[in-house]
Amino acid sequence: MSAIPVIAVFDVGKTNKKLFLFDENYKIVFEKSARFIETVDEDGFPCENVESLRLSVFDSLSEVFRLKEFQVKAVNFSTYGASFVYVDETGKTVCPLYNYLKTYPEELSKEFYCKYGGEERFSLATASPVLGSLNSGLQVYRVKKENPEIFNKIKYALHLPQYMSFLLTGEAYSDLTSIGCHTGMWDFENNRYHEWIQREGITMKLPPVVAANKVLPALFPGNKYKVGVGLHDSSAALIPYLMNFHEPFVLISTGTWCISLNPFNHLPLTVEELKEDCLSYLQYQGKPVKASRLFAGMEHEQQVKRIADHFNKNIISFRTVSFEPELIARLKNKTDDKGDAANLNKKSHFADREISEFKDEIEAYHQLMMDIMQLQIESVQLVLKGTKVTRIFVDGGFSKNSVYMHLLSLAFPHIEVYAASMAQASAVGAALVIHKEWNRKAIPNDIINLTYYSANQTLAL
Repeated sequence: MSAIPVIAVFDVGKTNKKLFLFDENYKIVFEKSARFIETVDEDGFPCENVESLRLSVFDSLSEVFRLKEFQVKAVNFSTYGASFVYVDETGKTVCPLYNYLKTYPEELSKEFYCKYGGEERFSLATASPVLGSLNSGLQVYRVKKENPEIFNKIKYALHLPQYMSFLLTGEAYSDLTSIGCHTGMWDFENNRYHEWIQREGITMKLPPVVAANKVLPALFPGNKYKVGVGLHDSSAALIPYLMNFHEPFVLISTGTWCISLNPFNHLPLTVEELKEDCLSYLQYQGKPVKASRLFAGMEHEQQVKRIADHFNKNIISFRTVSFEPELIARLKNKTDDKGDAANLNKKSHFADREISEFKDEIEAYHQLMMDIMQLQIESVQLVLKGTKVTRIFVDGGFSKNSVYMHLLSLAFPHIEVYAASMAQASAVGAALVIHKEWNRKAIPNDIINLTYYSANQTLAL
C-alpha cells in the first residue's frame, strides 16, 4: 500500500500548539499537540519559550517522518500574531519572544506617537489602533531604545510564522499577513512600510516581503518536501472562504472576541471607526480587510455563569438552549429605559439587569443573547459600509448557538446568514495557500459545512 500524500501544518496559538496532517481532500489524518512551556523575560514577565518551541518543531517532524503510511509533501505554519523573534547572523535568538500582553512604557509610547504625527493620524495611516505591545512594530522600537546592544546584534526581526519557516529552510522572509495585523508598520494608503520603519533603521532588520504562496526547499533531513513562509492565523482562517466564495461576504469569527471581517471593504479607516475598535488586516493576496472587534465571547461566558449561579444550573446546559421566538417577542415588548450608555464601552445592557427579574434561566439567557446581538449588529454594520454583502458566515463558538444564529438572521433579513463549520480553519488556510505546490487534486468544495438560517423561517418557528 502506497503512502498517503499529506501536508503538515503547525498551528500555533497562544496556549494551544498543534501539528496537523491533511490529506489531498483536506481531511485531518493525524494530529499531535505540543505542551505550552512558558518562561520569563528579563523583567520577569511571562513569555513563550522559543527554544522549547523550536525543539517541538523538529521533534514533531521527526515523529511524522517515521510514520510510513504518510508521505509529507509540504509544511506550512499558522501562528498567533503581534510577536517577533530576533535572530543574529548565526540564526540564534538574541532575546526573548516578548509577550504582546506586556505593558508598554507610557513615556516611550508618547515619544513615538509625538514623533510620528500623533496617535490619531498614525493609527489611521497604519490601520492600527493604539494597542501597546500588540502593535508589534513598537516592540522593535522598544528593543532599539531600551536595549541598543541587542538591537545591533539583530540580523532579522521575524514574525513568529516566518521564524518557524526559517527554522526549516534557513531563509528569512517577511509576509504581508503578519505585517498587516495591527503592527503599526504598514502604510495602507501607499501600500508600503510606513516612513518610521526607514527613519528608525528598522528596514535593514526586516527580510524581503514575499507572496504568501511562496515555497522553499527544506534543510531538515527526510524526504523532499516544500516549506511555506507561514501566515498570521486570523488571515489564514479567511483563506478557505475567499477561495470558495466570490460574492461579497462578511465572516464573523467568534470566540473570546467576535471579529467581523469584510475582505470586500477596501475603504480607508475613519477616525470614528477607529474609536469603535475597527482596524484593517492584510489578507494573503495583500488586499486590506476591514474588521471590527467585539468582546462578546468573554461577556457571554461571564454572564452565563451569573445566570447559572442564580438559578442553580450547570453552565454546560446553556450550550443547547433552543431558540424560542415567542419569548423573544415578549422580551422585546418590555420597556428598556437604559438608553445607549452601555454601548459606549462595548458592554451589553445585561450586566446591569437584575437576574431576579426573569422567571427562569431560559428567559434570562434569551435576554442576554438579545443584548449581545444589539452590539453584534452594530459591529457588523461598521464593516458593511460601501459593499453589497450577500452573505454572512459565522464560525467558531456562536455558530453552534441556536439563539445567536436565529437572532442574527432576523437582524439581517436581506442577507443570507450561515453557520459555518470547518475543522481547524487557520491550519486549512495555511495548507490551501500552497495547494498547487503539494496537491494533485482540485480543491474540494465541501471543506466548509454550511447551515442556512432564514429570517422567514425563524419568524415561522
